[in-house]
Amino acid sequence: MKKTLLATLLLACATGAGATGLDSSGPERATALEPVIVTATRTPVDIGDALSSVSVISRADIERLQPVSIADLLTGLPGVSFANAGGYGQQTSLFLRGANSTHTLLLVDGVRVASVSAGLAAFEQIPVEQIERIEIVRGPRSSLYGADAIGGVIQIFTRRGSRDGGLEPSLALTAGTDKLLRGQLGLSGGSEHGWYNLAAGSQYTGGINTCRVGAAAAFAGCFTDEPDRDPSRNKNLSASGGYRWDNGAELTGTWLRSLGEAHFDGSYQNRWRTVQQVAGSTFGFRPLQAWKSTLSAGQNLDRYDNYENASFVGYIYSRRDQASWQNDINLAADQLLTLGVDWQGEQIDSDTGFLATRRHDTGAYAQYQATFGPNELALSARRDRNSQYGHHDTGALAWGYHFDDGVKLTASYGSAFHAPTFNDLYYPYGSGNPELKPETSRSAELGLSRQRDGWNWALNAYQTRIDQLIALDSQYSPRNISKARIRGVEGQLGARLGAWRVQGYLTWLRPRNEDGGPNDGKVLPRRAGQTARIELDRSYGAFDVGATFNAAGHRYDDAANAHRLGGYATTDLRASWQFDRAWQLEARLANAFDRRYETIWYFNQPGRGLLLTLRYRPAAR
Repeated sequence: MKKTLLATLLLACATGAGATGLDSSGPERATALEPVIVTATRTPVDIGDALSSVSVISRADIERLQPVSIADLLTGLPGVSFANAGGYGQQTSLFLRGANSTHTLLLVDGVRVASVSAGLAAFEQIPVEQIERIEIVRGPRSSLYGADAIGGVIQIFTRRGSRDGGLEPSLALTAGTDKLLRGQLGLSGGSEHGWYNLAAGSQYTGGINTCRVGAAAAFAGCFTDEPDRDPSRNKNLSASGGYRWDNGAELTGTWLRSLGEAHFDGSYQNRWRTVQQVAGSTFGFRPLQAWKSTLSAGQNLDRYDNYENASFVGYIYSRRDQASWQNDINLAADQLLTLGVDWQGEQIDSDTGFLATRRHDTGAYAQYQATFGPNELALSARRDRNSQYGHHDTGALAWGYHFDDGVKLTASYGSAFHAPTFNDLYYPYGSGNPELKPETSRSAELGLSRQRDGWNWALNAYQTRIDQLIALDSQYSPRNISKARIRGVEGQLGARLGAWRVQGYLTWLRPRNEDGGPNDGKVLPRRAGQTARIELDRSYGAFDVGATFNAAGHRYDDAANAHRLGGYATTDLRASWQFDRAWQLEARLANAFDRRYETIWYFNQPGRGLLLTLRYRPAAR
């Protein structure tokens, strides 16, 4: 096994790894035009100088790809895999680099978002029309962000206004197969000092039959047969604004509220309503020229009300309050020291009597970044203190080298941890275990990358070991009993070939159980062993055409690998027409060949679907 890993890492050194960018401004490396990312280091960094494997999805990418959901947008990117329980609006879990669905930290405008009870982020409830940019940072980030960043961090930035002094309305209307209707209305503007953005939207779909007929007899999936369509809807509001003073101090605020409802197949519950709300504010100023201080505060609320047809069954409400103080100090021209402290308080309320309903965590971190000629260096360390599970220390080291021909070599090592959820710790009836320890991980990574002369290529090779994995024992009580080892290789290749833009991604993944029990050596469930994605785009004056090909290998639905889900491939076709300076018509044929597949056993996925979008914005692309 050690020889196999060594060979994989040597292959990465020989062929490539690093930061990736989907931004449609082009793959050529030009420092002044490169996207600036903040998630990887909590400080602004050009994507070409990032020491992490990073993908950036811009607003232009979102409009080009015409997705209906977050999963629709991100599927097939390096290390990204989703499991969905029956179509748009249904529960969706993300697996980043083969880690568990609770091992990826989701931030919305810097605010941590996830259910306090189960620890899962509701990706299906975040409206894509409200998104300005997404940053995906792969690899451990607990040394900067604390718990839950074993697989990586995904940060979503909502749409904001400009500072050009103009008032800019926007409108997007979408209609599609399965009675899909979506509308988005926005108003933004700004001046030299301030900016604002207001938006409201709604999405409805008549849905598909979420659960395949036969689930009752097989005692699988939803465990019942309800052969009907399961609709879903979402209504959302957002507001953001900011003001910058002449002395450089800046105050910003963001707010996003999402109201969801979905029907599904179930014998005890078959409908839920949810409220998801994220609010945050940041104030940055410079006490000294070389010292920037940033104060942030935020809150995430979520509530789920569950129903059996029209009968109320139960509810669960969670609240997470957050605050941070970060200080960035320039020690020299190419040396930056970051010192900070984070605090968060969690509480839960439910018709189920949890054994405890509150806890809080305080974390202090430090990071040093430096450039010495062609060498880059990043060191970080953090200590978290939690009122329930005590303290936990994490750290990371990353190094990069820029060769004269534009090739970049990177190497990194980091530790991370996942905090036990309220369900793990406090669920009543003997189903909680307050003695649980955090799950811990250690990750190593090597790679090469290059972006120059109309080409971009990269290859990452990594290994992650996870200890103290939380699993159910024979009495269905959670225990720290499991271990896992994840090995993976991620590659990308893109180019501009005449009028064509081509971009491809490939992931090879081996997530193995190493608990020493009956499932030792089995593949961790619901992760595809191989995924691939190819994007083709071309412009013809006012017309744009494109296609996306997604493929995934087989996966297993259970820890014992008894239920195998076959691989699949889908093709999406798209086109757009800028028929006026401010108006654009978009069309997308999703799953053009009507491929039938499952990512969770006995849960259906949407078939062929046509979407038409009319978009208005005064400033043409």
